[in-house]
Amino acid sequence: MAVRTRFAPSPTGYMHIGNLRTAIFEYLVAKKDNGDFILRIEDTDQNRKVDGAIDFIYKTLELCHFKIDEGPNNPGKVGPYIQSERKAIYKEYAEKLVSMGAAYYCFCTEEELDRQRKVAESRRIPFMYNGKCSILTEEEIKEKLDSGIPYVIRQKMPKNGVTIVNDLVYGKIKIDNSILEDQILLKSDGFPTYNFANVVDDHLMGITHVIRGHEYLDQTAKYNLLYQAFGWQEPTYIHVAMVLGEDGNKLSKRNGDASFMDLYNQGYLPEAIVNYLVLLGWSPNSNQEIFSMEELIQAFDPTRISKSNSQYDVKKLNWVNAHYIKNMDDEKYLEYIKPFLTNAYDLSNKTDEWINKLLLTYKSHISYGKEIEYEVKWLFTEELEMDQECKDFMLSDDSIKNTLKIFLDEIKNINNWDSTEINNCINITKEKAQVKGKLLFMPIRIACTHQMHGPELADTLYLVGKEKILKRLEDYNENI
Repeated sequence: MAVRTRFAPSPTGYMHIGNLRTAIFEYLVAKKDNGDFILRIEDTDQNRKVDGAIDFIYKTLELCHFKIDEGPNNPGKVGPYIQSERKAIYKEYAEKLVSMGAAYYCFCTEEELDRQRKVAESRRIPFMYNGKCSILTEEEIKEKLDSGIPYVIRQKMPKNGVTIVNDLVYGKIKIDNSILEDQILLKSDGFPTYNFANVVDDHLMGITHVIRGHEYLDQTAKYNLLYQAFGWQEPTYIHVAMVLGEDGNKLSKRNGDASFMDLYNQGYLPEAIVNYLVLLGWSPNSNQEIFSMEELIQAFDPTRISKSNSQYDVKKLNWVNAHYIKNMDDEKYLEYIKPFLTNAYDLSNKTDEWINKLLLTYKSHISYGKEIEYEVKWLFTEELEMDQECKDFMLSDDSIKNTLKIFLDEIKNINNWDSTEINNCINITKEKAQVKGKLLFMPIRIACTHQMHGPELADTLYLVGKEKILKRLEDYNENI
């Protein structure tokens, strides 16, 4: 049987990175066996639907280079691929369950359910619907239906024994049936619940592998009971542990955690985000950490998904993204990074040569696009402040004053202001002052830039410009 996986996000805004990680796993499972990756939009909760969110989903998958084999924008033979367009299908299958005795009409009002919740609360036990409507007679049901009383359809759960869930990561799991509530399958507005729609859609769409969060493992028992009631083949389940935020809580859009588009807009590269996220909860059988999509497809083995929660670590994401930036060719890099600089600063008095030099100088010093704005801010600031660490260093050795005087004299003689000539001045200063290492480079850097560290010194001084360099060196020599 051909492998078919599905990614089924809700259109409730930007896609958060925990949800994207699930999509990555689903995509890799499918493509590992040359299978199909299906996109299905789960919009049964109409109250949470956000206008334009489906376009965000398309954009995210496109940027991540996920080929959608079937979906709303690439329909196949098992559509529609948007759940709100499949209401008649869910009603048909819910009523089929009722006719088989595996589900029942429930006419309980919200007030009645609230009373049951309060009773459970007073007894300090979890609320579970008491199954009151499951014992209604056919006559009572017909009378209520004929009277137009609103109803939902609930799944009739066994109250004894266990239901088995076989999972590729967690193995054989036994779920006690006594904890399974008679869940609602079809709501009074005709929309299915998430749990019911998933089962019906996965079967009708031929989904062979279902990947979902470990926290929903108990719910999977309810899925299996539905599969069994219909006589359908259960899919292969792959439950994955949670991705926790840096605060230790589960990542969630509702909690305002980072979404893919947030990261993308800050200048994180989609291929780097995918590379980083796949390593959250999965490990290859080697020490390799940087993967192309083709390499991931070849290396991915779902049995190596961890049972333990993983934690989102922006420092590791930065490390991965920095690797991708450093390995971009210069033309592509400039195209990627330039908008972050132009959006932050007025460059009208800067030449293209200077701008490109600036960006290429910092290529190996940034971890994500927007970081360039903070890294080069000092170049666009007229009045620079020297921090205490810099001040202390400049007073730490008697040779520093002489080194800067020699360097000033050499810089004055440069006619062609470029990195090569500046570097020659640094080397001449080294010989004349008889200093090297940090006693050569650091005093020059601090006096000229008021910074202790930075990119290649000659390139940095070129960016500052000869006029400013001379003035800062002269001001420094006058004030010491």
